[in-house]
Amino acid sequence: MKKLLFQFDTDPRPSAFDTVVAYDGGADHVICHGGLTPGNVGALVEGIIFTRAPKDKKNTAIFIGGSNMAAGQALLQAITNQFFGNFRVSVMLDSNGSNTTAAAAVAKLAGSGAITGKKAVVLAGTGPVGQRAAILLAMEGAAEVIITSRQLAQAEKACIDMKARFGIEMTPAAAADIETRTQIIEGAHIVFATGAAGVELLKEEHWRESPTLELIADANTTPPLGIGGMDVMDRGALRHGKITWGALGFGNLKLALQRACIARLFEQNDLILDAEEVFKTAKEMA
Repeated sequence: MKKLLFQFDTDPRPSAFDTVVAYDGGADHVICHGGLTPGNVGALVEGIIFTRAPKDKKNTAIFIGGSNMAAGQALLQAITNQFFGNFRVSVMLDSNGSNTTAAAAVAKLAGSGAITGKKAVVLAGTGPVGQRAAILLAMEGAAEVIITSRQLAQAEKACIDMKARFGIEMTPAAAADIETRTQIIEGAHIVFATGAAGVELLKEEHWRESPTLELIADANTTPPLGIGGMDVMDRGALRHGKITWGALGFGNLKLALQRACIARLFEQNDLILDAEEVFKTAKEMA
């Protein structure tokens, strides 16, 4: 029986990246739908859960993508609300690659040094990757996780959304310029940059002399990188006494993780792969 993966995207055009990885993860056929919302996904879900016999339902799964994490989370809730009894299929949420990217990076950081009891700062952390990275750092025992944004209101909203979903408190902070960001990372042990492509959030001179900083990660692959003085290929490199991870340094794990999670969807029909389960798999693979 064919393994069918329905790619539900909250953006008008489904991600080609996610489609390729879906095939590499073992799907025999990927059916893409864009522009999905809780209001229009119902008929699609019904068509998915009412067709195959119970023993065959594991061969059908749903992948939720798109650039907006809140929209993806709402779509996941709407989909699972329609499940009952054995009329369900496995679902994975990875809006903008957020769960797999954040899980891969934090798994590498956790394998490089201690996170428990440490202070972590997620720069430009209101996007999907930043929000998930912040949550995972907190789950790993960070004593405080600060999320920065150019506008305080955006950071506050991200913290409120994450507390509603995970029950974990975060600290919002406004950081519109490098000088403010430099002040915010004072006393921090971990810094993870998750800003927009080509935007430098810190220069090398702003972090190299830090007496507390131990671990640094940067999710940006487009020059200039989010954190100056790093290399996109850093794989636990030691720079100025700090262990650094570039986007391509943990990128291999991110791709392998996404493929592995896709494969897991076809093992049973009742998996929900969100941040917690994806991170668990990442730590096993790392």
